Amino acid sequence: MNNTIDILQKLISLKSLTPEDAGCQDFIADYLKDIGFTIEVKEFNNVKNMIARYGTKSPVFAFVGHTDVVAVGDITKWKTDPFQLTEDNGILYGRGTSDMKGSIACMLNSIKKFIHHNKDFDGSIVMILTSDEEGPAQNGIKKLVNDNILDSYDIEMCLVGEPSSKTKLGDTIKNGRRGSLSAKLQIKGVQGHIAYPHNALNPIHKFTPALDDLINHEYDSGNQYFPPTSFQVSNLNSGIGLSNVIPGILDIEFNVRYSTETNDSEIKKTVLNTLKKHNLDYTIEWQHSGEPYLTTKKDFLDCCIKAIEYETKDTPDVTTDGGTSDGRFMAKICDQVIEFGLINKSIHKINEHTTVNDIQKLSRIYEDILSNIFNHR
Repeated sequence: MNNTIDILQKLISLKSLTPEDAGCQDFIADYLKDIGFTIEVKEFNNVKNMIARYGTKSPVFAFVGHTDVVAVGDITKWKTDPFQLTEDNGILYGRGTSDMKGSIACMLNSIKKFIHHNKDFDGSIVMILTSDEEGPAQNGIKKLVNDNILDSYDIEMCLVGEPSSKTKLGDTIKNGRRGSLSAKLQIKGVQGHIAYPHNALNPIHKFTPALDDLINHEYDSGNQYFPPTSFQVSNLNSGIGLSNVIPGILDIEFNVRYSTETNDSEIKKTVLNTLKKHNLDYTIEWQHSGEPYLTTKKDFLDCCIKAIEYETKDTPDVTTDGGTSDGRFMAKICDQVIEFGLINKSIHKINEHTTVNDIQKLSRIYEDILSNIFNHR
């Protein structure tokens, strides 16, 4: 495997539908062993995790990624086999090309080239991979962090290879992410004939004022890094399918993406107080999938920006938007976590793709980042 495209071709061919790894990490481990890395493997409930290290000195830099991919959907709608890397006029099609086997291939090639030219650099390179990012994300990076498995590595800087770019490679880099709090809420009413509303209690009508309060409540004003916290309803279901029956139950699913200006406890308190204020009969189940994190130190961020500018001639926007990632777990043990990778426009879609040019350029950027960190440029 002498170039990034060859590596990506191999990774795409392995059908690693979450939480399956399908041999990806074995292939990667063999690749890194040939360079001189030591490998540690941790498996939890059929989730495979790999930690590889080169060097024993400080500073310690880590690449973080995931080998699992999402399902392909209706395979007949793909223009190519999603598990065979296919090039068409410089475009590379395949499940995981952008999210995030493309980034992993670039990491591997950049590491190999950097070490080839800098065998005696002062510092250590770590690579951490999981097959549980696209799924529940309970037995991957989260568990490695919570079980203190990564503590001994003393990681000082971390780059998560999620596809952060929006329309052009290098246009966006992330120095944090918002927190995410979801809930399943059920409002209870009394079913009845629609012509006799006095004999029923419509949960939709009862909940509407509370919903208005929750949507328009100012949870916070955001800050220079984060937009204001946002309350969004994702699903709302009620009724039995008949036009003459008042429903007895209203089911709502909502999500709150929140900034560092608040926390999940405060949000829960606001929601529960609102439901109480409107005298609602309800049940609620919470799911807290991640706290917000923010990298405020400039050293590592500057290394990344410098590398992007060198290869693209453009300065990236530094943002905290988007969904959750494994960066939220790494931030508990490392105060410099950056996310940077390929363009995200086609991720999780039919005909997911990247380009030959972007793969080659990202590999060079990752190599430049290593050079900047270890003072070799």
